[in-house]
Order: sequence, then C-alpha cells, then structure tokens
Amino acid sequence: MNNKGETDSNKTGAMTTSYRQPILKVQYRSSLGIMHDILHACMDGGLEGVLISEISRKANLSHLAALQNLQRLVHAGLARSIRTERNSIFVITEKGIKFYREFQKFQAIAQELKIRY
Repeated sequence: MNNKGETDSNKTGAMTTSYRQPILKVQYRSSLGIMHDILHACMDGGLEGVLISEISRKANLSHLAALQNLQRLVHAGLARSIRTERNSIFVITEKGIKFYREFQKFQAIAQELKIRY
C-alpha cells in the first residue's frame, strides 16, 4: 500500500505496505508559558476578574484548554473562580501575582541567555 493505503510492489515484485505517518502537533509554548499567558490575562482583568472567553482569546487557547489550565491554577492557589448566575469569572490571587512577577524575571533571564523554556 502507498500513502493512500494502496499496495506497492518493490523491485523483487514483493508487495509492501506503507502507511502515512501521523502528523504530530508542534508545541511552540511550554506549559509554563501557557500558564504565564493565562495569568497575564487575569492580571489585565484586575479585581473584577475576567471571563473564560477573554482568557481563551488573550492566551490563544481553545475554551477547553483554557479551562483545564485554569483549573490547575485554581488548584495551586494562583487564581480563584467566582461563579455567577451565567458565567465563571477568574481572578488572580496574591500568590498568583507573586508567581507571575517571579516568572517574568525568569523569562527575562532566559531570553538574555537565549534559553528556550
């Protein structure tokens, strides 16, 4: 079979089978980079907080990916969720602000040393 699932014959006349290799998604951000982008969106929301749709848009994540990462941040105490009648609003905590600032320092050093994190 060739890449389309068809059969090919080699020089000896024997039939060989080949399949398409799965396309792997290339990750251009680390999980820490994603967390940073989410916390940045929460920082922009201030004390009023921010909706998941805005976090998703600002962090360039799907709704589900943003929600899963936010649940990890809430579990770690870096953000908190406020449930309203229709929505969930996410607010960065004091611990989250400290983490965000320390990560910015790390990011600056990593960029200076040309280290990809």
